[in-house]
Amino acid sequence: MKVIQNEKRIGIEVFYNQDPGLGGRLRYYPEDFKVTEISNYPKEKTNGRFTIAEISSVNWETNQLVKEISNKLHMSRQRIGFAGTKDKRAKTKQLMSFYKTDVEKLKEVRINDIIIENIYTSDKPVKTGNLVGNNFDITIRNVDKRITKENIDKITNFFKEKGGFPNYFGVQRFGIIRPITHTVGKFIVKGDFEKAVLTYLAEPFEDEDEEIFNLRNDLKQTYDFAEALKRFPNKLNYEKAMLNALINEPEDFIKALKQLPKNLLTMFVYAYQSYLFNKILSERLKKEIPINEACIGDIILPVRKNIIEQENIFTTERNIEKINKQISKGKAFVSGVLFGTDTIFSDGIMGEIERDIINKEKIDPRDFIIPDMPYLSSSGLRRALIAPVDNLYSSILEDNVVNLKFDLKKGCYATCLLREYMKADNIKVY
Repeated sequence: MKVIQNEKRIGIEVFYNQDPGLGGRLRYYPEDFKVTEISNYPKEKTNGRFTIAEISSVNWETNQLVKEISNKLHMSRQRIGFAGTKDKRAKTKQLMSFYKTDVEKLKEVRINDIIIENIYTSDKPVKTGNLVGNNFDITIRNVDKRITKENIDKITNFFKEKGGFPNYFGVQRFGIIRPITHTVGKFIVKGDFEKAVLTYLAEPFEDEDEEIFNLRNDLKQTYDFAEALKRFPNKLNYEKAMLNALINEPEDFIKALKQLPKNLLTMFVYAYQSYLFNKILSERLKKEIPINEACIGDIILPVRKNIIEQENIFTTERNIEKINKQISKGKAFVSGVLFGTDTIFSDGIMGEIERDIINKEKIDPRDFIIPDMPYLSSSGLRRALIAPVDNLYSSILEDNVVNLKFDLKKGCYATCLLREYMKADNIKVY
């Protein structure tokens, strides 16, 4: 059994809904967590350069899935495109594209718990922009026996009336077993590359495998990179690559970091921005300031063609009534800052919250310019404070088993809605 670390470590500090929670356990079986992508499909074109297919899988994390398919096709994984990553312990359906891959060859691929279907060709690949959102079908088992249908319906109606739930970045952003990505990111931003490396390599967490916990702890105490390289298991391939670099050049922590894939390094910085956003959103909720309507000084993001635009509109006494009307129609959202080099703070009380969180962290916009690894520099963005939830339905399947169905836009985390139903900072996952 795996236990998600206390979410206060990642800035999630309060619940939006105050009704009694269901308790229970997620993902007792992988099929308990069903995720189906809602995507814009590339237009079909005979003899197009890209082969498009729907990939259904059980208990496969997306990156591992791509690696396995690429091995079967004897091709580089860079030739496989996908719109979004999915967790391992789930039943998922997602869209993928394969560059210059024969349709018949793809049909012949056989992998356990994977189905490849609805194959066609196009002149366009599948990429992040294709993803609109995800449909979820979630089963929660071992629910508190005292919970009634009325209790569940009350929570469901609450989120329907509010138009959504707090748009926190979920624990997946930070690491389920070792929520350290934001801490590594913080040290990178502050230019302390030694602490960034040692946090990644040698910061143990109780929910890790006992052997790996002890290995990390030994390294934390000894700084013996050569011994760690001998003892770390091969499955810690990123760690071993970093350790190998440190053996050759023990003081070159930037070189050690560069052993990691660029997308992982980028995720460290994004995770730190996400942590700060979570802290800001938590503080607004603590102060009981609404997230589904604007206050004077709030920065609003408009919605056009079902896409939230990065266009900052300040809320003033003159436009607040019009803005809140747009928000009620789902055509605009109150936002919080994802801090970076080009950050613009809100005015009013939200501006005070944003500045206070950033000041406590003792960071500056210029810190997000990272000369030693320029591709990690980040200008920052703004993010909607509320995650709209569509087609939300709840039901009791049998004693102590609850089912939830809902649709979320891309970038929104189902686990953040589920924690509101379950009222758990530590969500037990089998």
